[in-house]
Amino acid sequence: MTSDDQGLASTQPGDTFVEDSGGGGPRLVLPEAGYVLGDVIGRGGMGEVVRAEDKRIGRSVAVKRMRSSKPSADSIARFLREARIQARLDHPAIVPVHELGVDEHGRPYFTMKRLAGVTMTERLAEGGPKQRLLRAFVDVCLAIEFAHRRGVVHRDLKPSNIMLGDYGEVYVLDWGVARVLGEAPPQRMSSADIDSLEEGTKTGDLLGTPGYMSPEQIRGQGVRQASDVYALGAILFEILAGEPVHPRGTAGLASTLSAPQQAPSKRRPDVPPELDAACTAALAEDPEARPTARELADRVQRYLDGDRDHERRRTLAAEHLVRAREAIASGDPERRAEAMQAAGQALALDPESAEAARLVTGLIVEPPKAMPTELVRAIDEEDRRLGVDRMRPAVYAMLAVFCLIPLLPWLQVRNWTVVIEFYATLGAVVAMYWILYRRGAPSAIANLAGTFLLAVAFTRVIGPWILTPIVILGASFPISANPRLNKRPVWLVVWLFACLVVPIVLEQLGVFAVSWRVSGLGVISTSSMFVGSGPIDAFALVFTNVVIMLAVVLFVRSANRHAIESRRKALTQAWHLEQLLPAGRVSVR
Repeated sequence: MTSDDQGLASTQPGDTFVEDSGGGGPRLVLPEAGYVLGDVIGRGGMGEVVRAEDKRIGRSVAVKRMRSSKPSADSIARFLREARIQARLDHPAIVPVHELGVDEHGRPYFTMKRLAGVTMTERLAEGGPKQRLLRAFVDVCLAIEFAHRRGVVHRDLKPSNIMLGDYGEVYVLDWGVARVLGEAPPQRMSSADIDSLEEGTKTGDLLGTPGYMSPEQIRGQGVRQASDVYALGAILFEILAGEPVHPRGTAGLASTLSAPQQAPSKRRPDVPPELDAACTAALAEDPEARPTARELADRVQRYLDGDRDHERRRTLAAEHLVRAREAIASGDPERRAEAMQAAGQALALDPESAEAARLVTGLIVEPPKAMPTELVRAIDEEDRRLGVDRMRPAVYAMLAVFCLIPLLPWLQVRNWTVVIEFYATLGAVVAMYWILYRRGAPSAIANLAGTFLLAVAFTRVIGPWILTPIVILGASFPISANPRLNKRPVWLVVWLFACLVVPIVLEQLGVFAVSWRVSGLGVISTSSMFVGSGPIDAFALVFTNVVIMLAVVLFVRSANRHAIESRRKALTQAWHLEQLLPAGRVSVR
């Protein structure tokens, strides 16, 4: 025996050995039978479930016991009935009953396997892949089929009564309202008599949970195996559509009676047609039209195994294509999303459809003549974001001009008032741009006005023909990239004309000092700010030209980088689209 075997064979605390008086050697005396009770882990109207430790075996169990200190005979009979129904269903997905007993107060209890995991309700709330839930659903269907073969109908199937264990186990819980076919129910059995560990199982004199009960169950027409199948269909609907087929509470009763059969694909278009058909069949109003629990399990399992109804998929794909073409033919830009969804669904259902591939490609690659409102908003938001991104390097470019300030003490300033006005104008424009940047609200009017003021201010440095053209050229890049201004070229022409002509007109009117003239030597520019007769002035002129040109080049580089990245992103998306579409059939470029 290995050390592990020895560990498994070791005695429990309380085990003792005594000498046999007959000389037969040591005799094992086991601990007294019973349980050490722990915390309450569930409570219903008549009973509660507590954690417990089996003193003799040493395993953790769950003990369900009656809460009342003086239960009636009928209550005891119903409690025992639940324990015996669950005990007779020896299936891996049904919690096994270990023992039925009576406590020291004469109240019955039964012990069960203690479970660890989460309910399907919790798993549904988490979202995520549906494959695991579908596999668990198959196990639930087979457990219910096992119960049906033994004449037991659960009557209260719902996601909260399905436990998903930490190691892949699946359990169907709460058989307190189960019915044994061919057996008379307990006398005076009503909702008030039923012990359930969850609220919502009892509605008036109905036994079950609204939203999962079958129509015949609500009408009181008798409950048979098909009623459980309806509840299984409601659970499958919730897995596929991500929401219950019927509302919670009493509203679910009216919904079940008025519209018992619904298709999950009406709520979520991407539901696989095989599962959609299986779920819809399980929700049939006529109990005779529903499949058995095993047939439902088999249909879901075939889907999980990769079996597909190709003919049905081609038929559905053709229907989606008709809907897509109708949406496109309407000319309504708001229906473009509908067309794209329908065409995408057609291609997903029938990947070999050339027509679906062409339609999807055309919708993606060819821009519509009229944009949908949602798309317009998205484009406007992207333009706003790009406009904000451009404002930051523009601010840095303008701040670069302040690098000239340290040279002012060595320059021969002609007019300090003009120098101060120049930097005040530059500072005001920088402040305006920074405020707009921080607010994330670029303005076409602010762009035009700010760059116009800068162009006018730079004519005072050394006339309108030396630095000013560079400034105007640099400013034209972000201005022309603005969608509103780009669509109105006349505004750009007027702005350019104003930047060049207005300073000259102001000089002719005497508002500004004349800064240039034409002579036999050519065009002579004069600075309104500096005398410009020494080497330091020449250096300042060269330095200023270099700084401004460098700022313009860096700004243009930044703008081009965005354009290149956008182009690469578009081409990458186009290439990936080509890989998704049927090979050799269509091209997006």
